[in-house]
Amino acid sequence: MHTENFSSRLLENAVNEFSKLPGIGRKTALRLVLHMLRQDKESARQFGESIIRLREEVVRCRVCFNISDTEVCSICSNNSRDGSVICVVENIRDVMSVENTHQFNGKYHVLGGIISPVDGIAPSQLEIDSLIRRVEEGTVREIILALPTTMEGDTTNFYIYRKLKPFQVAVTTLARGISVGDDLEYTDEITLGRSILHRVDFESSLGTS
Repeated sequence: MHTENFSSRLLENAVNEFSKLPGIGRKTALRLVLHMLRQDKESARQFGESIIRLREEVVRCRVCFNISDTEVCSICSNNSRDGSVICVVENIRDVMSVENTHQFNGKYHVLGGIISPVDGIAPSQLEIDSLIRRVEEGTVREIILALPTTMEGDTTNFYIYRKLKPFQVAVTTLARGISVGDDLEYTDEITLGRSILHRVDFESSLGTS
């Protein structure tokens, strides 16, 4: 039950909207709204417009499915990066995590999730077929599976590995410097960077797990 005694319906509406954000309770939402009220009108307008433009103009890269301002993202269009090595990740936060290590100069493929029957997520709902099509083009020599070290992540890794079997492409996975159950987002940059550099053949990892 909300116990705040708002003197303004506009203030209450703003608090209600802010409190819908993940990890933002009513008290934090009120602090954020009051902070916005202390800003000049131009700053508040820019804040609002940035959110609207974010929702209306950000797209998914048609190649790797990372978020982008253009049809093809800046990573995919960067000719100085090695397009023959593709790092497969669950979501856009994982792209950011790998990029922060400064240890990877290839390109990415964002699945948009991992296989999870419990949550009703099937392979057909993920960007797996589009990954296979990229491999079919014949320019990819290595696929790095950089998915969470969870049961769902391992299931997705194995599914993709089986789909890639017919192709002449190396399939590797991150070295086990990352603890079982960890998401890339919560792995420190040094550990993640080393796991990328010392990645191992995926088929070999099956016999040691």
